Amino acid sequence: MRARKVFCFSCENERECDHEYEERLNSSLLSSSTTSSTTSSSSSSTEKSKSKSDFNAGDVEITVAEGKNNNNNSLRMMSTVFFTGAMTTAATSGFDLEGPESVIQAISVLATIIFVHESGHFLAARTQGIHVNKFAVGFGPNIWSYQGKEVLYALKAIPLGGFVAFPDDDEDCPYPPDDPDLLRNRPVRDRAIVVSAGIIANCLFGFAILLAQANTIGLTYAKYAPGVIVKGFVSPSAAEKAGFKRGDIILRIDGEELEADAKTVSQVVNKIKASPNKKLDVVVDRNGEILKLNLIPDETPKTLEGRVGTRLEANSMLYKKLAKNPSDSIALASREFGRLFSLVGKSLTGLVTNFSQSKDQVSGPLAIIAVGSEVVRKDISGLYQFGAVININLAIVNLLPLPALDGGFLLLLVIEAIRGKKMQKETEQSITGAGVLFLLISGGVLVTRDIADFAVKAFGLDL
Repeated sequence: MRARKVFCFSCENERECDHEYEERLNSSLLSSSTTSSTTSSSSSSTEKSKSKSDFNAGDVEITVAEGKNNNNNSLRMMSTVFFTGAMTTAATSGFDLEGPESVIQAISVLATIIFVHESGHFLAARTQGIHVNKFAVGFGPNIWSYQGKEVLYALKAIPLGGFVAFPDDDEDCPYPPDDPDLLRNRPVRDRAIVVSAGIIANCLFGFAILLAQANTIGLTYAKYAPGVIVKGFVSPSAAEKAGFKRGDIILRIDGEELEADAKTVSQVVNKIKASPNKKLDVVVDRNGEILKLNLIPDETPKTLEGRVGTRLEANSMLYKKLAKNPSDSIALASREFGRLFSLVGKSLTGLVTNFSQSKDQVSGPLAIIAVGSEVVRKDISGLYQFGAVININLAIVNLLPLPALDGGFLLLLVIEAIRGKKMQKETEQSITGAGVLFLLISGGVLVTRDIADFAVKAFGLDL
């Protein structure tokens, strides 16, 4: 199997620590494609614990514990459709038929984040006096709705999306075409505020979540000790044959000392992968006794890389840090927000620059729910990190200057400002329509893959 690498939020390196719920979370969320699209009006669019599943140095797989008037006219309906990407490993291992309460909690977090994103668009429009006729969370049939004086509010059956609709191009629009309070008739600045408000809302909400964590349960950090811990074996295991035992702490491999650092697991894995059929001298600490073992990695047929059939984790202890006062809480939350923002950005950049190797590891929204529910089952406090990461992910992805994303429409507004006139309606419709079509097709593919992964995990089906 191919190596799969992700970042761990706690140590800022590729799978370098034993932060199991974070690693699962990162593997699911960091390669995400959570999107916010813009189409026409009327109809909706679519702490931690010790790691138990770690690097499979064995087969060189890094298993991370880780509308009726659909004219596609721009800026008519801000809609959020979740088809967040996830590493396939996390998706399949995360699906579980147990713990319905945790699944509900994970879905509730997603629905809340969608609500916040759409509220940003909605409030930015309403505070500027711009006409809005629909606000919805979810898609599919309504389970609750309320018709206000101007706006229809709705909660829909599938809480993986949402939208804010504007009446600009409705056939039955109650306002004259030249009404200055129609979104399309507002200046570029006003429209840019509406488009970007969802991104800003998610950033503020993500920061607020981290602020709450810093003041309640504390932010989690890792303190590292020298070495890498052997957590188990994967058959066939060259390591087990060489005399390694579960719980051994690898202190030195092929003359290289393993320092107290987050990078030690990758150091060991890279050494093993680079040494097929080569004897490696390894020094281990077994319950205080220092032993010397000879390890000869097997050669993986397809990649010709070394494999030893063992699961590894960094030798670390986790601790929480609570804010001492309001200024300390702001400082802690700010550092954590900056770190998460940077890591999500790096992962998305890697997905774009190395898409050929990453595309097969991407799945969809069911994987997010699976990961979120697992986070809750392991430690309810993990919802803080889960919520913060989803918010940051949604904000960053929507900044991308791609058609049907908030960033794409901001780019069109910049072009309009530079040209001093609006783009031709047909051209804008074509760009938006192509973007929406791409998002819908991608979402369908990812959901299908999620279902296939679930079938394999739950029923042993090979689809």
